[in-house]
Amino acid sequence: MIITCAPFRISFTGGGSDLAAYYERRKGAVLSTTIDKYVYVSVHPYFNRKKTVCKYSKTEIVDDIASIKHPVFRVVLEKLWPSGGIEVTSNADIPSGTGLGSSSSFTVALLNSIYSYRGTFTSKGRLAREACSIEIKELKEPIGKQDQYAAAYGGLNVIEFNPDGSVNVQPLMLSKEIVSRLQENLLMFYTYDQRDARSILAEQKEETRKEDKFKILSKMVDLVYEARDSLLMGDLNSFGLCLHKGWQYKCQLSDKISNPTIQKYYERALEYGAIGGKLLGAGGGGFLLFYCEKENQNNLRKALFDLPELPFRFDWQGAKIIYVGDKYVEEGFFEIS
Repeated sequence: MIITCAPFRISFTGGGSDLAAYYERRKGAVLSTTIDKYVYVSVHPYFNRKKTVCKYSKTEIVDDIASIKHPVFRVVLEKLWPSGGIEVTSNADIPSGTGLGSSSSFTVALLNSIYSYRGTFTSKGRLAREACSIEIKELKEPIGKQDQYAAAYGGLNVIEFNPDGSVNVQPLMLSKEIVSRLQENLLMFYTYDQRDARSILAEQKEETRKEDKFKILSKMVDLVYEARDSLLMGDLNSFGLCLHKGWQYKCQLSDKISNPTIQKYYERALEYGAIGGKLLGAGGGGFLLFYCEKENQNNLRKALFDLPELPFRFDWQGAKIIYVGDKYVEEGFFEIS
């Protein structure tokens, strides 16, 4: 058996500029970090070599890989393991549809697992590029590129999306003290709502072609560098204000991004000590993230008592192999030092 994992991500600002409708006109950028919540993919030979098994929220047992209903499983296996005879299982720390980039984390982890099963080393850049190609070009998902690159590379980064389609990943070199303060002052709460981001992103893709929406996104991209500089200087309160400003911009992109319930929680959080925050992901549901100094956090938790908190730490490794069975080492697939 081989087991891989890829982390979920928190996007602080710039989301939406990773869509081609934006970055083909002006360089896009997001500021994001990955966290210690993961999707796991395991691969194992299946005893009936004529069949392929895919396990996720459903179980599919097929004779022909082309008949797999799950689109990412189908495309990846057709490309990398068309002969079948394997069992592939996916599990995750957090359900999909919660704004943490889980779909792309799954694609990255699946690619890494099948490449590893073949005995092929794959770079983080290649994992990200192929995940983007599968999701955006082949499956025509109305999504951007930030989640695939975040999941593959891991860490706290500014990720830039160039008009020629290339992507730059720029890690933020922060002191341990700043990283520690930043982690301690970020709190995340679950709104209970899960949603399919596709409809929101499809609308945003079309809206980006309108000049007023394009200008709002451009302000959000500029805010990426303002937030980055605040972190580099250790001015974390200014970073919190950047989150607030970014959320205000984001709400102007579509009326589907927020709703009265989310706004009620957001305004309550500001009243009880949060400096800034945002709803993670495309919008409509999932997790609310807040920047709140330590002395105000108990008040914030009391104010949001009916929303469960999700404790987290930053992830710094990105996609990785976490287990290789002895059989594969013995057969020469891997060298373990």
